[in-house]
Amino acid sequence: MFKRIAQTAGFTGLLAALLLTLLQSFWVAPLILQAETYEKAPAAHEHEHAESAMAGHVHDEQAWEPEDGWQRVLSTTGGNLVVAVGFSLMLAALYTLRSPNSIRQGALWGLAGYAVFVLAPTLGLPPELPGTAAADLTQRQIWWASTAASTAVGLALIVFARHGLLKVLGAVVLVIPHIVGAPQPAVHSALAPEALEAQFKIASQLTNAVFWIAMGLISAWLFRRHEGQSAEHGLNHAV
Repeated sequence: MFKRIAQTAGFTGLLAALLLTLLQSFWVAPLILQAETYEKAPAAHEHEHAESAMAGHVHDEQAWEPEDGWQRVLSTTGGNLVVAVGFSLMLAALYTLRSPNSIRQGALWGLAGYAVFVLAPTLGLPPELPGTAAADLTQRQIWWASTAASTAVGLALIVFARHGLLKVLGAVVLVIPHIVGAPQPAVHSALAPEALEAQFKIASQLTNAVFWIAMGLISAWLFRRHEGQSAEHGLNHAV
């Protein structure tokens, strides 16, 4: 069982990470690079959603960051690989509790993961370009984690609970973080134009959706394949 989980997660994470890096390189990264030109430009390029100065944005000139080109691509790929393998381990572990009957069910698990870890948290904390004001990091992390947990519990109750009251409870749990609200900066301001921000939000959502669906499909296919091989191996031993 452990070998099946590890193999499924390893191959799924690698393929999904490469796909995500490819999508980011052609769609998301150019938008970030464009936003960085505004961040490094004189203050005259700054636009604000409020009249007071932007709060919470500090640019550390001494901080190391990968250079454009192979360093940035390699750094992005490494980060994506760690994240993809971790999420793939989670999916493979869930498959041991509720094995997918088809590869299409893997896509549903992937969509659930997208809803839990991307869609729900970004409703309150949308992806931000460089130069965007943000609330306190610790508060944002707490809200993100609690929102992901609430969404996971809520979806599980809605989908798997048999009693109607539990499904209603799941819906309530699902919306609680959004009723409380995500932490927000004192002043909403950004250096990049609003049109660029909108493009970045769309690109981030779509690339993550493709990433999660692909991860669900690949993991379900690999898990079922290993499951079939194990069953065949056990049958041969029995004979």
